[in-house]
Amino acid sequence: VFLGNGPSGICLSYLLSGNIPYFKRGSLHPHPILQRKLEEAPDVSILDQDLEYLSEGLEGRSYSPVALLFDTLQRPDTDFGGTAESVLTWWHETNRAIPHLVLGRNAPGGAWHSIEGSMVTLSRGEWMGLPDLPFKDWLKQKRRGLRNNRATAEDIAQYYQHYVMKKGLQKNFRCGTVVTSVRKVSAESISNHTQKDLPENSDSLWNFNEKSAEVFRVDGFFKTVKGDKEPFSIYAENVVLATGTYDSPTWLGVKGENLSYVHHHLSALEEAVKNNSIGIMSDPVLIVGAGLTAADAILFAHHCNIPVIHVFRRGVSDPGLIFNQLPKMMYPEYHKVHQMMKEQSAACAGPYECYVSLPEHHVLSFGKDKKCIFQDKNGYQKVYKISMALVLTGSNPNLSFLPNNAIDLAMDSDQPVNPKRNPIDVDPFTYECTQEKGLYALGPLAGDNFVRFVQGGALAVASSLLKKANKNPP
Repeated sequence: VFLGNGPSGICLSYLLSGNIPYFKRGSLHPHPILQRKLEEAPDVSILDQDLEYLSEGLEGRSYSPVALLFDTLQRPDTDFGGTAESVLTWWHETNRAIPHLVLGRNAPGGAWHSIEGSMVTLSRGEWMGLPDLPFKDWLKQKRRGLRNNRATAEDIAQYYQHYVMKKGLQKNFRCGTVVTSVRKVSAESISNHTQKDLPENSDSLWNFNEKSAEVFRVDGFFKTVKGDKEPFSIYAENVVLATGTYDSPTWLGVKGENLSYVHHHLSALEEAVKNNSIGIMSDPVLIVGAGLTAADAILFAHHCNIPVIHVFRRGVSDPGLIFNQLPKMMYPEYHKVHQMMKEQSAACAGPYECYVSLPEHHVLSFGKDKKCIFQDKNGYQKVYKISMALVLTGSNPNLSFLPNNAIDLAMDSDQPVNPKRNPIDVDPFTYECTQEKGLYALGPLAGDNFVRFVQGGALAVASSLLKKANKNPP
């Protein structure tokens, strides 16, 4: 059972549906050592090879060796602007399929359905694609090109839905499901009458491996068309956590943050503009944060001529600031936001109207009268009257369905799970949780935050599950 139907879950479903990658004979990979390793066993699928051996020595923009391996097999020289074809060929081997269910709240594509459709992705469009169906080929069919090599969130959400249909995976997907609990139970305690709780078409999930003394019980509910909640319980030997990180926005934890004019989603600004509750003549909108979501909010407000006060903790030249890590040519609009942050501080008027930047400041409190108090690094305080506030400082995964919110599974088991600072501790070549056998974590939960790199995790999980199921050829 997989929890989450975003790109990680879709990719893993493709691999476990009997789609097996092999090295394409006659193809040439630009990495000579990898090429030599691939030529050593061309008749053995990538899933059945030693992933640690294949990925050794690879370098790139991810800390995960298998993420780098699967990425470079699919897009051999993409980091150097090249367009070399994938060196993989895919074979459909039905005898190696492993029965599975993918549970998700929304349509396949996960959080991509919750993001404002016109937003352009940070990653290049071709990096958003899944195995054996290049994203740009799908866009061509729609007679569309990539803007600046990048795609809109709406395109990506549609592509992921199309992928599931095109690859015949929909029978494994259950949308509109909410999981409320995942617990280990002893296999003996499950009597056969619980089998009727399983969704249709999934009785083959019931063939437990005789060796397993414990299995996972997954409880939750389906949301029916009428809006009712139908409970379900599923038992599985292995559970894959692929729920991403979009669930719970981070709060600042300051006084007044729960007032009705303080929001934690970009959509609140879009909504306010749509129903004319804010406009050119309003008091400024406060935007807190210096990540890409905050930048998207600033661009949106700027486009609508809405005045903005922008507060963030870091200095504008801090190397940890995402804008200092992005190439200017590829991301002109984010470069513009960074320029505004540098040139338009409250201390000196700059060329941009309707925007004031307050670097190295933090919010002390939000007042009922919509007056907001900030403090700078020297302890000086400022007060501004605002129309609404958007706190866009990141988000955290919601893992309340796991014991102790999964804190025991994290790298630092004293802190909550956080994709950037404290991911779930997994084996780098199987993605199985080190603290809980049979439980796997993929994507942001395991520290892989880009679509192009979550797929290596899916490769590792599929390889591990095939070994467990003895579906590996000799």
